[in-house]
Amino acid sequence: MRRRRSSGTHLTRARALSLALALFAFIASPAAAQKPATEGALFLLLPIGARTVGMGQAVVADQPGSEAVWWNPAAIARSDRREIAIHHSQTIIATGDAVSLVVPSALLGVIAIGANIVYYGREEVRDTVNTVGVLIPQNIVYAATYATPVAKRFSAGISYKIVQLRLDCSGGCAGIPTVSASSSALDAGVQASLIGLAPATVGISIRNVGPRLQVNDQSQSDPLPTRIQAGVATSIPQVHRAAPELDMRVNADLLDDVKFRAPSLRVGSSIGYRDRAFARVGYVFDRGDGEGDGPAFGLGVVAGNLVFDIARIVRGLSAESGQPPTYVSLRYLF
Repeated sequence: MRRRRSSGTHLTRARALSLALALFAFIASPAAAQKPATEGALFLLLPIGARTVGMGQAVVADQPGSEAVWWNPAAIARSDRREIAIHHSQTIIATGDAVSLVVPSALLGVIAIGANIVYYGREEVRDTVNTVGVLIPQNIVYAATYATPVAKRFSAGISYKIVQLRLDCSGGCAGIPTVSASSSALDAGVQASLIGLAPATVGISIRNVGPRLQVNDQSQSDPLPTRIQAGVATSIPQVHRAAPELDMRVNADLLDDVKFRAPSLRVGSSIGYRDRAFARVGYVFDRGDGEGDGPAFGLGVVAGNLVFDIARIVRGLSAESGQPPTYVSLRYLF
């Protein structure tokens, strides 16, 4: 009788492990069906920050505050206030929370630290009757960023990241192989102001450059999803002249892997009222590799030192399942 109970436990645990590991193959985006065979750590492609999402992820030439830690580290180089922020996301696949602290210094430039945790829920481990343990699949990224102005018009930044893929188990987990894989990565970026030529800024970043993510051995390692993103952000002075209380910005980015053979266009626009209320709309054009496409929209409010942003992606697996991806950011400037 005890042997049959043990056998039932083993089968259920194996099934739970398979379900949890399957999450890791389906986390990059609403349609990540083509890239998992060639790249690992696809959770690094998940967007972070409500302001960025509302702008269609066209943000590499903009200055989105602490969100820049995850997009273009050069964009925090001219920050003049300290900032602590949390950027929350909720999709049908996972829950994400990124926490960032930005500290500017007149002598040292700007330093930022951050952590991003992507959590996929819990998978019960059962014997034939009872729950005996819990599988906890999650991904964690730790980031340290340094950025500084270079002369009058240029800014540069770099981030060092520790990337972890984890499958932990608590409780009765005997016989279940846990997973713990890690790698390191670098992000780097520059921005240049075109003031004098045009009311615009251009930027470029390269993200997730590092050694392969190895789970068990070299044959089971995968390259990190390295991406290059270049873009322009410009204000529309005609809007401000016609309505002094309004400001309008338009951003456009191109994103691709290092071979730059099928770039994805991302566009976004923001209208601000007295620098206190913002409406945003953006669109991501799919480049055919499963990273997803479609429209997004967002809203932002500034109240004293607090900044609140919310955004939604309209299309994708989560939206089609009745749960549109929602992104919320809360920032405190001091």
